[in-house]
Amino acid sequence: MSTVVKSLFTTGALARSQFRWFYIGRNVSLFGSGMTPVALAFAILQARHGQHLLGYIMAAEILPNVVMLLLGGSVADRYRRDRLILFASLGSGCTQAGIAAIVLTGTSPYWIFPLAVTNGIISAFSAPATRGIVPELVDRADIQRANALLNASRSTAKMVGPAAAGVLAATIGGGWGIAVDALSFFIASACIAYVRIPSRPTAWPDSLVHQMRAGWAYFSRRPWIWTITGAFAVMNPIQMGAWRVLGPIIALRTFGPADWGVVLSLQAAGLLGASFVMLRVHFTRPLRAAMAAEALVGLPMMVLGIGLRVPCLMAGAIAAGMGSAIADIAWNTSLQQGIPKDKLSRVMAFDDFGSFVGIPIGLVLAIPAAERWGFRTVETASGLAWIIVALLPLALRRVRHLTASDIHAQALDFQDGLTE
Repeated sequence: MSTVVKSLFTTGALARSQFRWFYIGRNVSLFGSGMTPVALAFAILQARHGQHLLGYIMAAEILPNVVMLLLGGSVADRYRRDRLILFASLGSGCTQAGIAAIVLTGTSPYWIFPLAVTNGIISAFSAPATRGIVPELVDRADIQRANALLNASRSTAKMVGPAAAGVLAATIGGGWGIAVDALSFFIASACIAYVRIPSRPTAWPDSLVHQMRAGWAYFSRRPWIWTITGAFAVMNPIQMGAWRVLGPIIALRTFGPADWGVVLSLQAAGLLGASFVMLRVHFTRPLRAAMAAEALVGLPMMVLGIGLRVPCLMAGAIAAGMGSAIADIAWNTSLQQGIPKDKLSRVMAFDDFGSFVGIPIGLVLAIPAAERWGFRTVETASGLAWIIVALLPLALRRVRHLTASDIHAQALDFQDGLTE
């Protein structure tokens, strides 16, 4: 084991100091962020009309994020990604500190709305920069390993964070978990300050609108990108409404917040295990592996809806975590290797936009749908729908049989076509 750990720091992505600082900063902020969903959910549910407020507060963060994503992607391609990430970390630390203060002082949860909106806007600029900076920090051959390391960190944070947040929510209150998240963003900012990307964006004579159009041109000409993005446009509203909104409510009515935190932590354990596997495993057909693995995410929703025992839910959560990690690493690696660096954040912003645009609808409609048809019925149907939609892109041969070499070749062909 010591030899493996030593090799991680002496070869590959972690051997580069710029990626190490970025990696440390992400680790710190991800740990804090791993506590927030559970801490915030149960803090809001304890307030008056909290059951109905939860979905709206989540939507208040997602909606401005979706609206601003395309602009954020263009800005991330136009300016230094490392500086954008730094300023976003500082801004997120301030907003999370404000939310923590509201929760801890017992102030009306309605004051969370403007801070949630601000968080969404900040994320719209930081997310494309964060996804796009990896190829600038490591060699192309190390991109998948870098993504696997980042996924392992995210998994560890999600494993430790929800369990800690669940205990805090059940004892002294979830506001302290959000306060830790705020502190983590400030510490992460100090780490990101040491990141200096080797390349600098050249002068851009074109407007941001023209840059958006160029990003759309690449996105729209790649069926392997927009078909999978289209699947997530349906899947994400289902999962966010059923798992993020209905899940805590069902848990609160049955086995409690502490066990719900454990379930989310075990899901993160599955993420962690699969992330380490992806340090070594490379799929010849990454898109086929990604969507087949992604289908596993529907399992815990079905188990929760059917009402099986908590150990069954835990097993489903582990499987879902493993599938999500494989899919996320394979997908991000495919995008980062198949898209030119100068278009990467824009194309990823279109991917995020398509994937996230329906989430506010899912968050807002989850409670009304559950009140009409039953919480468990909606949860079960959501899990089944997720599995079906995840597998639909594989019906297309161009997605099912596309190899990693084909993806990289398409990026080169596109660049050649522009210079002819």
